[in-house]
Amino acid sequence: MSVHLQREIQKLKRKVLSLSAIVEQRVHQAVKAVEQRDAALAELVIDGDSQVDRAEVEVEEECLKILALHQPVAADLRLIVAVLKINNDLERIGDLAVNIARKAVAFASEQTVTEIPFDLAGMSEKTKAMLRDSLDSLVNLDAGLARRVCARDQEVNQQKRDIRLQVEELVRIHPDRATPLLKLQAASRNLERIADLATNIAEDVIYMVEGEIARHGPGGRDTTGGKT
Repeated sequence: MSVHLQREIQKLKRKVLSLSAIVEQRVHQAVKAVEQRDAALAELVIDGDSQVDRAEVEVEEECLKILALHQPVAADLRLIVAVLKINNDLERIGDLAVNIARKAVAFASEQTVTEIPFDLAGMSEKTKAMLRDSLDSLVNLDAGLARRVCARDQEVNQQKRDIRLQVEELVRIHPDRATPLLKLQAASRNLERIADLATNIAEDVIYMVEGEIARHGPGGRDTTGGKT
């Protein structure tokens, strides 16, 4: 690797890690806004979406510049390809944080449901832990940690299913509470999608480090997109 290419790759890593930190903070703030019925905090997340979008564009432009000017091969090329995919996933996680924040704004004004009647907090903790560990695996190029993130995806999927069933039952018993309950269920779906994207990031770290496409390996995830 030339000295100039090495310098450009280090610059790229700093940019994607900066975006990672911003996105992780947005998810934390959005979840906190739901749990504490904090509309002001939710609005901060919504207003901050443009910062995530700008950072995502900067990372993509940096990747394309390196590809055009240096034509990297082998491990360097794998890194650029993985960063392009991770960059896209981070931007989508930022969008999902905004979706959760919007649900938080609506939930904060509801009077028929003042407390969350299911374990959304437990689901959010597992999702945030998956995101944090996927980003740690990126920082440290730790394929082992990335594999452990992938193994936890089904736990969050099950929590989403459990919440859906609980909401259906609560709406049947208390139809007047349907609107806030369905907003909370939508937040759980967004959390589940964040967990999926954290898993995507972990799989891309495995590819970056080992050259293995984990999502199509033995025991890989069901990527058919079937709804549960």
